[in-house]
Amino acid sequence: MKIVHGWKGLEAAARGAAVAHGNFDGVHLGHRRVIADAAAAAAALGAPLGVISFEPHARMHFNPEAPPFRLMNAHQLARTLQTLGVDLLYLLPFGVEMANFTDHDFVSDVLVKGLGVSHVAVGFDVTFGKGRTGDPDAMRRYGVEFGFSVSVAEALGNDTGKISSTTARQALREGHPELARSIMGRPFAIEGLVQKGRQLGRQLGFPTANVPLGDYVAPRFGVYATRTRLADGRQFEGVANIGVNPTTGEVEPRLEVWLFEFDEDIYGETIETDLIGFLRPEEKFASVEAMVDQIYQDERDARKILAADA
Repeated sequence: MKIVHGWKGLEAAARGAAVAHGNFDGVHLGHRRVIADAAAAAAALGAPLGVISFEPHARMHFNPEAPPFRLMNAHQLARTLQTLGVDLLYLLPFGVEMANFTDHDFVSDVLVKGLGVSHVAVGFDVTFGKGRTGDPDAMRRYGVEFGFSVSVAEALGNDTGKISSTTARQALREGHPELARSIMGRPFAIEGLVQKGRQLGRQLGFPTANVPLGDYVAPRFGVYATRTRLADGRQFEGVANIGVNPTTGEVEPRLEVWLFEFDEDIYGETIETDLIGFLRPEEKFASVEAMVDQIYQDERDARKILAADA
C-alpha cells in the first residue's frame, strides 16, 4: 500500500482510483462497508482501491482545545487499511486551504484535478466542504458533472445500536471496551513510546510499561485486561491501569501496563496495547500494601478474562 500525503502534482500511479471518502477514525464496521463499496467499484473499473482520510482530523483544526478523541493514530489506520486490500491511502493535510474549500471546489480541485478519481464511495452521513455543505446528494450531482460514479452506504447497526465512531468513543468512556470492539471489529488499542517513570512497579514486583494517552480518547479510568504487541512482533497478555495513579502521586493520564512473564528493557520502543476487558475503576488506596494486594487480584481476574477471550 502506498501512502500519499497530498493531492497536487501526483504521478499517474497515484491517480484514477476508486476511493472511499471519509475520516475513518477507528475503521469501524460502517467504514468497512464504505470501503467494500469502493473495492467493488475498483474491481469493476480495473482501478486501484483508494481511501481518503485527513491528518490532522478536521475537528483538531476547528477545535484544537477539545479533549482528545482519536480511536486510531495514522500508523494504526494505515496498517488496518492494508489488511483490507487498500492500494492507496490519501492522508490529505487538513489546514487552512482544505478548510476553506467549498464543497464544489473540494470535488473539483482535490478529487477530480488532484486525485483523478474514477469512483467515490461515501457513507450516508458524509459531509464535506466549508460549512459542511456537501452531502451524499451533492456528491451524486458532482459525479454526474465531473464524470465519476458514486455509491452511498446506508446506516449500519448491530445488537448494541448504531455503528459509529461516536458510539465507540462513548463505550470506551463508560468502560465497555468489548462494546467498542463490536463496533470497530477489532479491540481499541493504544500505541505509543514506552516512557521511563519512577520504576515503582518494578520495585514492588510488577514492572510496568508507561505510555501517554496523547490524542486518544480517554477510556474510563481504571484497570483492564490487555494484550500488548512489541516492536519485534511478540505479544504478551497483561493488566493495565489507565488513569492518573492517585495512590502514589498523580501523573498525566497514561497507560501503565504490566506484561505477564516479561521483564526486559523496552524504554523508547513503540508498543500497542489492546483493551480486552474492564476490571474495576481506578481508586486511591489507603496504603501501597493494599494497592499491591489488589494488583495481584487484578492479575488473577485479567487472566480469566483473557483465557475466555483466547
